[in-house]
Amino acid sequence: MLDQLEEGGQGAQNSSSTIEAPIAPDELGHAVLTPSGDFEAGSWQTFQLVYTCGKYGMDDSASMRVCFRFASDQSRPQFDDPKWRNYTTVVASNNAVLETRYDPKGNVRPWDRCLYIKVVKGFMQEGDTITITFGETSGGSQGVRLQTFCEETFEFRVLVDPIATANYQALPDQPKIRIVPGKPTTWAAVVPTGRTPGETFELKIKGEDLWGNPSDQCDATFKVKSSRPVNGLPETVTLKPGAFAEIVEGLSVDGEGLVDIWFEDDSGAEVFRANPLVIQSDLELKPYWVDLHGQSEETIGTGTARAFFEFARDKAFVDAAGHQGNDFQITKGFWSHLDNLCEEFDEPGKFLTPLGYEWSGNTALGGDRNMFYPSKDRVIRRSSHALIEDKSDMSTDCNTAGELFDALAADKEWDVVNYAHCGGRYADVKLAHDGRFEKSMEIHSSWGTFEWLVEDALDMGYRTGIVANSDGHKGRPGASYPGASLFGAVGGLTCMLMPDLTRESLFDCIRKRRHYATTGGHGGRMVIDVKAQFDAPGTLYHDNPALDYPTPPEGFETRDAMMGDIVHLPEGGAQLNVDIQAAAPVERVDIFNGRDLIETIRPYTQEDLGGRIRVHWEGAEYRGRFRQVIWDGTAHVQDNEIVRAEAFNFFNPEKVLEQTSSTALKWMSLTTGNFGGFDMWVKDAWGGTLKIETPLVQCGVPLEEIGLEDEMFDKSGLLPRFLKIFRLPDENPHRKVSFQRKIDLRDDRDNAIYIRLTQEDGTRAWTSPIYVCRKV
Repeated sequence: MLDQLEEGGQGAQNSSSTIEAPIAPDELGHAVLTPSGDFEAGSWQTFQLVYTCGKYGMDDSASMRVCFRFASDQSRPQFDDPKWRNYTTVVASNNAVLETRYDPKGNVRPWDRCLYIKVVKGFMQEGDTITITFGETSGGSQGVRLQTFCEETFEFRVLVDPIATANYQALPDQPKIRIVPGKPTTWAAVVPTGRTPGETFELKIKGEDLWGNPSDQCDATFKVKSSRPVNGLPETVTLKPGAFAEIVEGLSVDGEGLVDIWFEDDSGAEVFRANPLVIQSDLELKPYWVDLHGQSEETIGTGTARAFFEFARDKAFVDAAGHQGNDFQITKGFWSHLDNLCEEFDEPGKFLTPLGYEWSGNTALGGDRNMFYPSKDRVIRRSSHALIEDKSDMSTDCNTAGELFDALAADKEWDVVNYAHCGGRYADVKLAHDGRFEKSMEIHSSWGTFEWLVEDALDMGYRTGIVANSDGHKGRPGASYPGASLFGAVGGLTCMLMPDLTRESLFDCIRKRRHYATTGGHGGRMVIDVKAQFDAPGTLYHDNPALDYPTPPEGFETRDAMMGDIVHLPEGGAQLNVDIQAAAPVERVDIFNGRDLIETIRPYTQEDLGGRIRVHWEGAEYRGRFRQVIWDGTAHVQDNEIVRAEAFNFFNPEKVLEQTSSTALKWMSLTTGNFGGFDMWVKDAWGGTLKIETPLVQCGVPLEEIGLEDEMFDKSGLLPRFLKIFRLPDENPHRKVSFQRKIDLRDDRDNAIYIRLTQEDGTRAWTSPIYVCRKV
């Protein structure tokens, strides 16, 4: 078949037509790429690809394509300026005139990034060549930047249409290189966030290159320090070349309390630290960190499904990972292969791999959903067979989200759970939702942040949890960075609160919504405990009693509740108890009752503020794919000086914050519902004026007016888009925050009580709501 793909040998097919290939593979010609071998992710290179025409040559108006995967963020070829980056030349050996253009959607997915070459005057014979030079440097160009993430077989996929029929065929042997990590520029250490006294655990350490790839080029020794004795903790750790991680096993702590572990260089300076670990005797539900949403090359991602699970377990150090390929690309063969892989990698107590897929219906039909099964040999109900040639199982398709939920109920598949998701397509939960299956809203991924998704659910009176995952396409589940693409955020993580690490406990946790979501990254594993206490007895439900279950949900008398619980409280009040041990200093904690922000808690006061000004921008253009908001801009201070400045949530190393003078800054930044910004320390804390210029917001504020509360510049459209300015302490030591608050309960609707934590490093977290209602 045309452009037929057998990804990873598992039969994920993709074609641009149903016409049988008219030309034998050995008659299509061949392509050679130089140089070949290993190349560093994100490096600047020059490649020459020579296509030699086959038996039919290339007729007048015939064409060819060189295609790259959707996930690739390799820089875009340009053909006009020899001095600038990515200059690309295309030359025919017989001087035929060629038309060239680049189209990021010029071929069938996943090979949709397309360099198109057409013979527009003349023709070519067998043995004639077309030479493409990616990153031609003779005119001064820097070259072409490779994609920023690793790949064992990065392919320059060549398709040819020698007879000018628009019937493209893939060459039988495709040019490939291997993309490998660079030297480490940052370090990360992971421990569990909660364990009991005497329980053993592991410390896992890795280095990451400039683009977030785990590096096997580490060569460093660090002193290991701890806030309290840890049995088995070495005095030093060494990361050696050739290894992607160093794992210290058999650690334990006697007694209760917080454990901080950090790493120092030879001078005694702290280089990095692990996430907080709380040791607690009565820890009935332990925190486990998961990323249940990502794809591999068998659909639209990178690397094989096997490599996907290996990365999550061995390099991202998550406790569970879920493969969520687009349903319309999952063949019967790959579904069976994935099922077997999930069984192979699933190891209770160590690492879980629930079977699943992404129901990828168009937004008008309900939008994306992440589907999870607790057992093997299950029916996949696709939204369509759009990229699957075998139509023999189309009878199980569910073209709308409503049909999907109806089919699950009709077949009594009450053990299936799903999340509503926003990626390219977004879930329209107002159009379709069934709380018996759809347990949570995924409000953060590498696509951005989508708090509006949970707000839609609250508007409709749904009782759902909040999760975050990566939706990673770059082969890095659990540690997914946006690289140089228009993905605007680090992939998220969800902390599942479970008695043990088993599939049974995982699915029970999802159904009970006992979890909180974070925006991931190095600061993305924090300890959050949120409980409600009631001054009158109520009835606690784990399933929504307002829904039509085959067996009505059982209620339990209670005077307290945790995140995810549904409580019928006919009378009396509620107190919210919050304990946080953050992974970075705390900027603020917001308390919500449904959509209403009822209070903002800061761990510092107006008297603690100094000469540090924070400029924060946030938002998305709209709900669909092209939601990016550009915040490129400048800042100037008048009658003052900028001592230094530091950016946060600048994820793309090519988009930086620069201090251009003692009074000025400039930057490049974008957001996709999430936020970014910078801190600047000024010489005179309260003197002068700050002026900001961005495409969306232009403003000026006297520094004497900038204090604890936000100075807001709101340019919201279809979704929130705003810039805010406020002041912080020069140094903020507050990583622990604990408070209690009385919550005024409304009688006319659910009280969906949850918190949003914002750390100074740009990490956010949301807890699943506690639902308190006067009426069931």
